[in-house]
Amino acid sequence: MATLIGAKRVVVKIGSALLVDRTSGALRHDWLTALAEDVAMLKARGTDVVLVSSGSIALGRGVLGLPRNELPLEHSQAAAAVGQIRLARAYEEVLAPHAITTAQVLVTLEDSANRRRYLNSRATLEALIGFGVVPIVNENDTVATDEIRYGDNDRLAAQVALTTGADRLILLSDVDGFYSDNPMKNPAARRFDVIDEITPEIEAMAGEGTSGLSKGGMITKLFAAKTAMTGGCAMAITEGSVLRPLSALENGANATWFTAQGTPQLARKRWIGSMKPQGDITVDAGAVRALKAGKSLLSAGVRAVNGTFQRGDPVAILGPDGHRLGQGLVAYAANEAVAIKGAHSSQIEAILGYPGRTALIHRDDMAL
Repeated sequence: MATLIGAKRVVVKIGSALLVDRTSGALRHDWLTALAEDVAMLKARGTDVVLVSSGSIALGRGVLGLPRNELPLEHSQAAAAVGQIRLARAYEEVLAPHAITTAQVLVTLEDSANRRRYLNSRATLEALIGFGVVPIVNENDTVATDEIRYGDNDRLAAQVALTTGADRLILLSDVDGFYSDNPMKNPAARRFDVIDEITPEIEAMAGEGTSGLSKGGMITKLFAAKTAMTGGCAMAITEGSVLRPLSALENGANATWFTAQGTPQLARKRWIGSMKPQGDITVDAGAVRALKAGKSLLSAGVRAVNGTFQRGDPVAILGPDGHRLGQGLVAYAANEAVAIKGAHSSQIEAILGYPGRTALIHRDDMAL
């Protein structure tokens, strides 16, 4: 069974019902302060942490005095705008005493559906994590419409886990795992400790959540689990309302673990390798040696560029003899790649007229 011990990168999803008091609409500051202790614990032993947090609309509606029932879109977006600034400040205040810097990252479904925007989001999150920052990710409710919404933060958290290459995803919930039936209605419902495969029978057991603030039920959690598992990330559903819920999980609290299928790195390589290439890039012998040594592809090693592609599109990588080495997600459009082929990275700005990325294809975006 997976645990938090030994995790390299953890994404934690936090629902509105955990953060916001249902009656008063106020932030549960004691709970958030305790969660910050858990985050500091993980960071102290070298684990990267990303938080996917609901709560902006719930906080904002309390400030604006809006009812708890379903709101018109413009009222929800207004509540999100008011609540988001308070939510970000709350995380900053509880993590600052641990010398942890936070960053607010707002995304929509378009940011993962569009490869170019996906790469931008991924690069930003990687840079923040590299600086030791704990990103606080939420859906951009102030601008998102139904067409570009995740709709729930379970699915968003799973996508963030894949985007960042996390090996653990923790969904802090109002129940302590996945049950064969709704445990609040059926006392005989059985909790699963481990699920290795999400079968039609497992899917049939999923019910909806009971919280008045959160929208995600077990169906959305199973969807998140499918995404995480195929992405090489183990996922846990566990009770989140207790103080220091991550410590509780590590110390044996009830949970359901969904096992990963391989590693995040392997899953990403499979995904990249499965795409239809939009063009090809021929490299020289020096670049071939560098790629086989695990390096990124630099423009200096490129001999020819063919095809019509945009930044983020998959392209085949060919050796000097035309032999296919693999493929990757290219960091430049075709016309830009043609312009900088054979050039050193230090020359890119002069050629294109703006600073570019060092790698034509980063090693993390490559399947050989």
